[in-house]
Amino acid sequence: METVKKAIQSQFKTLSLVTVALIFSVILLMVRIKLNKSFFYLFLIWNVFLAIIPFAITMYLSSKQNISTFKLIVWLIIWLAFLPNAPYIVTDLIHIKTGNNTLLWLDILVVLSFALSGLFLFYLSIINMQNLVKSKFEKIPIATLTFSILFLCGFGVYLGRFLRYNSWEIISNPHVLISDVFNILISPFQHYEAWLFTIGFGTFLAVGFWLFRNLNTLENQ
Repeated sequence: METVKKAIQSQFKTLSLVTVALIFSVILLMVRIKLNKSFFYLFLIWNVFLAIIPFAITMYLSSKQNISTFKLIVWLIIWLAFLPNAPYIVTDLIHIKTGNNTLLWLDILVVLSFALSGLFLFYLSIINMQNLVKSKFEKIPIATLTFSILFLCGFGVYLGRFLRYNSWEIISNPHVLISDVFNILISPFQHYEAWLFTIGFGTFLAVGFWLFRNLNTLENQ
C-alpha cells in the first residue's frame, strides 16, 4: 500500500492528466450509448484497461528503490507482453465502418479519444521504462532499444488485430503463437502484409514518440 501511495505522489501530475483523458473518453462513450441506444463500443473500456497495465507496471517500478537487475528484467518481459495493447486501440478505428451511421462524427470522436488515451499511456510508459533501464544498464543504447520496441509493438498490434492473438496467449497458447510468428519471419513474401503493417505502424509510433519526447523536453526546459 505504501508503494502505491509513493507511486501516486511521485507522478501526481502525470496521473492527473491520464485521469482527465480517460474520464473524457468514458463520458463521450456514455453520451454515444445514450444517443444511439447501442453498446457497440463498450469493448473500448476493456481495451483501455489493458492499455493501463504497462503504464501501471512502469509507474510501480519507478516507485521502487534499488530494484534488482533480475526483477527488472522479469518485469521488462511482462511489460513488453502487454505494451502493444496501448497502441492497439488506434486500430479500433476500423470498427467505425461497421458501426451505426447515425451520428458518425460521434463514433469518430469516441474511438479517437480512446486511441489518443492509449497512445498517451503508451509513450509515458516507454519514457518510464527508458529511465529504469538507464539506471541499471548504462551501456545499453537506449535509442536503439526504444526504436526496436516500437517496431516490435507494431508487429504485436498486427498479431492482435489480424491474427486475433492477445497477451494472455503467450502463456495459454504459446505453441500456435510461436508457429505463426516463425512462419511470418521465414516467409516474408508470403506474409508481406504483416511486414508492411509492422513497418508502417512502427514508423507511426516512432514519429509519434519522437514528437512526444521532444515536446516533453521543451516543456521541461
